[in-house]
This record gives sequence, structure tokens and C-alpha cells, in this order.
Amino acid sequence: MQIRNYPENFKLEETTIWSFPDRGSWATHSGKYRGNWSPYIPRNLILRYSKKNDWVLDPFVGSGTTLIEARLLGRNAVGVDVNPDSIKLSNSNLDFICSETPKIFIRQGNARKLLFLKDSSIDLICTQPPYADIIRYSKDIQEDMSHLSYESFQNAISEVAVESFRVLKEKGICAFMIGDIRRKGYVLPLGMKSMQKFVDTGLVLKEIVIKEQHNCRSADYWDGRKRNFLLIAHEYIFVLEKPDSRTKFADR
Repeated sequence: MQIRNYPENFKLEETTIWSFPDRGSWATHSGKYRGNWSPYIPRNLILRYSKKNDWVLDPFVGSGTTLIEARLLGRNAVGVDVNPDSIKLSNSNLDFICSETPKIFIRQGNARKLLFLKDSSIDLICTQPPYADIIRYSKDIQEDMSHLSYESFQNAISEVAVESFRVLKEKGICAFMIGDIRRKGYVLPLGMKSMQKFVDTGLVLKEIVIKEQHNCRSADYWDGRKRNFLLIAHEYIFVLEKPDSRTKFADR
């Protein structure tokens, strides 16, 4: 189908605070898939950290938001998800007419074992993993990380980080968004804990972006209810780079 393939009045973000009250409705984007990120986020990341014909990977493809933007912007892309329903939805959302003709592949798989991808084959990883078991995206898929507790999630995201490092080219970028969670009124720092797993692989932290949350269901739930804590209203976007093997850390 024919679509409007760009957001109106778009400009790249220039600070480390991002806020997108408008979810974005160009192309086939919509906010119907619970927990998917605003297309303004992958658009910013893809434009800033890749060039045309580069290879973009989203190992948690969800409804295909990142791949839609990759296609619109002329980047080749690979999308992976353990959930076959996500694969079907992503394929459906990518069914539109576009002047760009990059290569787009979607397949069912596990972000912790990207065996079909060669070492150093990806220019940009652009993704949003689940936030442990805050939103469960399937009922009985054993490999689905959205079923994992906060503690178990740490081991799983560590495996994702190792695979991400392996498939990235030198000087390639890994960018992902994740938020913290709360248990019994206390914050569990899922964001920073996850970021550290990626740093532990050898990736180098370039940016920490604070992304403001909008239309959060938990805020609606607590509206008018008594509570003794602040509502979490932000997420993190971490941007990391795979260093050149010839460059020592002290030189960077």
C-alpha cells in the first residue's frame, strides 16, 4: 500500500534527554503492540549511527518498528524474535510500498544464540529487550526472556551482550533501550545492571540518553491511589561501540 514514509517536522535529537509525546503514525507504525518503542527512537539511532546499505540488527524485533525504519532509511536489516506471533506481525507491518529497496530478513530465533549470523557482520544493533517479566509477550515459549525474573534476566542479558559483541563489526554500534523496575516499593536498577553486562564484554559506552515515558499504564493505575514512592517516568537508551582491536582502551 502507498504510505507517508516520513515523520513531519523531524529533526535529530541533540541532547541526552529525549521525549516523544507523539507516538508516531507514519508508515505502518502504531502503538497497538504493548511495550513497543516510538519509531522516533530507532530513526534517530539509525540516522546518527549508520549509513545507507549498512546492516542493522534488532534481536528483539517485536512488531518490527526498527525494521520499518531501517527500510525507510535504506539500511539492510535483520530482525529476530523467539515469538512466532511477532514474526508474523513484523512481516505484516513491512508490507508497504517504499522507494528504498534494502535487504530485510526476519526469522524466529534466540537473541542469546544468533548462530546464523557471522562474526563482525553487523554495523548497528538497535533494539529494545523486555524489561524482565514486567510485560510477558508469550504464554509458554521457554526461551522468551519476558518470563524471567529480575535475577534470572541478568544472566540472560549477559548472553545477549556476548552475542552482540561477536556479531558487531569493529567500530560498530550497539544501542538499546531499557528501564528500571520496582518491587515492593523499591527500585531494581535493571537499566544500569543491563548496561554493565554489555560493558563487561568489551563494548565502550558512548552515550546514556534519558528518555521520558508517556502514556504509561502504571501511572494510570496509581492515579488517585496512595503510594510512598515516585512513579518511574524515564527509560535509558545506552549507546555502546565495539572498539578497534588495534586501539588500546587508554587511547580512546
